[in-house]
Amino acid sequence: MLDQALIALAVSGGTALVSAAGTEAWVGLRQAVARWFSRGDAEREQAELDRLDQTAAFVQVSDAAEVERARTRQEAVWQTRIETLLESLDATEREEAAEGLRSLLAQHAPQPGPVAGQGGLAANRVDIHAQDGAIAGGVIHGGAHIGPPPLPVPPQG
Repeated sequence: MLDQALIALAVSGGTALVSAAGTEAWVGLRQAVARWFSRGDAEREQAELDRLDQTAAFVQVSDAAEVERARTRQEAVWQTRIETLLESLDATEREEAAEGLRSLLAQHAPQPGPVAGQGGLAANRVDIHAQDGAIAGGVIHGGAHIGPPPLPVPPQG
């Protein structure tokens, strides 16, 4: 049985793999994880690369609802595979493998950042403001109309 720190590491590994699929980080992370799983066995490394390629294909489907299900499933698959490998090692090997996984995730995994749904826009730092009768919005559900500002109300009196 793994301790909580190793389970958390396995969760991080599964999440990082799925998050990296289809990004610039994928190539380096894919290769590093395959090497980590293979533990020096070239044939096993190729098998891991094939599995990783299947994961990337599964999470790059076009239907938005299906993407989330595929991502969740693949995160669980890789978490389980990482946990299984760690459980199969003796204490010394397990600690070395865990340190190796931490290191490769720090080096290759995409860093967390903003996430936007289909058709959305995500940014880390945004300053949204409006002036002189203009409108600005971070999220607009529905429509917006942009036209000349209303004329000032004449003074009464």
